[in-house]
Amino acid sequence: MNAASQSKKARIWNSSSALITFAAKVRDKLHLPLNSERLKKLTESYVVSNKLKKTLGIEKMPVSAEEGMRRTLRAFGK
Repeated sequence: MNAASQSKKARIWNSSSALITFAAKVRDKLHLPLNSERLKKLTESYVVSNKLKKTLGIEKMPVSAEEGMRRTLRAFGK
């Protein structure tokens, strides 16, 4: 669950990307869940291109990115 859905203040930690990348590589060796592959998936862009929307015949996405994230977090939180 995210902080907004729980009416709490979000805690933001400042950390260097090099440290996070190093930690993910260590996790690769230890076969732990948050490894380099998952880190890449979490940090890559999920912007839907206009060309893709046109090809699929979608004018407007069914839900906003924020609402989509809320639904995803709710689903994983239960």
